[in-house]
Amino acid sequence: MKIFPAEFDGKAIRRVYDEDTETWWFSVVDVVQVLTDSNNARRYWSDLKRKLAQEAGSEQPYEKIVQLKLTSPDGKQRETDVATAETLLRLVQSVPSPKAEPIKLWLAKVGYERMQELADPALSLDRARQTWQQHGRSDKWIQQRMTGQETRNKLTDYWSEHDVKKGSEFAILTNIIHQEWSGVSVAEHKDMKGLSSHNLRDHMSEAELIFTALAELSTRQIAENVNATGVSQNKTAAKAGGRIAAQARNQLESQTGKSVVTGANYLPPVATKAVKGAKSPRKA
Repeated sequence: MKIFPAEFDGKAIRRVYDEDTETWWFSVVDVVQVLTDSNNARRYWSDLKRKLAQEAGSEQPYEKIVQLKLTSPDGKQRETDVATAETLLRLVQSVPSPKAEPIKLWLAKVGYERMQELADPALSLDRARQTWQQHGRSDKWIQQRMTGQETRNKLTDYWSEHDVKKGSEFAILTNIIHQEWSGVSVAEHKDMKGLSSHNLRDHMSEAELIFTALAELSTRQIAENVNATGVSQNKTAAKAGGRIAAQARNQLESQTGKSVVTGANYLPPVATKAVKGAKSPRKA
């Protein structure tokens, strides 16, 4: 996941973007703070969540809230309630505030920016390139990362057009592909690298990016060849595409004696000291 700082009315709202599921996640407490100007937004949100849970009726918006690790004011990564823009729009209705309409417009604007990027992917890539440059990535690494993202976008476009739902089903297929080519799940690979809410691909080596792209390219072409439709048929294509990249990985590892999948990452030096065995990859 990518972390994007944002502000509303001069106040910070933490948000992250999950490329695998193409979903924005916003800190609920931060939005509540903006709406209420409360001295204890966490307590306000806790009370509101309890109240919503007690209300009878159809599915409540709080049920769609998940927890991700976000950076707290003290600089530490802490589990934080987050929600999509759609869920937050429903939650806003439960908070009496003169800022309700402005915050809804702000959330809609975030969605509009994403729509612009979908219509013109160059916008998203340009923003990403600037971020990677600011974090010291080499031009060679950035080019490979962008090539891999283009391959990823073509695959998710295919899924969207063939009855695969964004979110959970995207994540299921992505994990199948990753498990097949790398031998570990996405979560296990992130654990190896000492990552929490970070985007795994932003911490891959050049080789890991290349094999991920090969697996996803193979998956799409296999799916297209059989016109795979729905998550079940695309699972079969995902396994086949991942196995093709796994065969190539095994051949390379047998020649070099080195593992393609590693715990290396691009976390700042202070962060990596807490992760046993995790070292920053040498820049190409």
